[in-house]
Amino acid sequence: MRPIVAVAIFLSSLSTLLGLSAFVAAPADASGSSLIAPARSCPDQPVFKRPARAVLAMACMTNYARREAGRPKYRVRSDLGRSATRKAADILRCDSFSHTACGRPFTFWIERSYVARKCWWAGENIAWGTGSLGSVRQIFMAWMRSPSHRSAILSRQYSDLGIGLRTGRMERRSGAAVWVQHFGKLC
Repeated sequence: MRPIVAVAIFLSSLSTLLGLSAFVAAPADASGSSLIAPARSCPDQPVFKRPARAVLAMACMTNYARREAGRPKYRVRSDLGRSATRKAADILRCDSFSHTACGRPFTFWIERSYVARKCWWAGENIAWGTGSLGSVRQIFMAWMRSPSHRSAILSRQYSDLGIGLRTGRMERRSGAAVWVQHFGKLC
């Protein structure tokens, strides 16, 4: 049995929010603001000139929130990072902001990159934004304001994390930053 969760978010000037429910209770601070790392703790939040540094900043933000919530740190895994990056590429290539981008189940890349056993759990957060709304800080803050995204980030179900970031054209908007977090646990 594989408990899975998949949630999505899109940031624009219209503040459209999409999401699917998750299975973990939200922290007492429903906005998640107390779980947001200050810039001195996780550098490179406001803008991302180099995607590799932005990915590191997102991992830092995620583990900072977990630590503040009394959860153990995620192990950042390159295989889950590859699956998340491939998923972000699919979202851009098919211009489909969906957990099933290009007609593939959300676990498609996870199964090819991460899964080594029959027993595993997986989760996914996706988001995209343009300009400053695609930055590490803005995407992470949006995820933490959403109960289902925050639940995936703070879940006790997972032990591993991979983060993907791709930039390109999305829904006729250039300069879109597509973010994917893949969560996993091997049994």
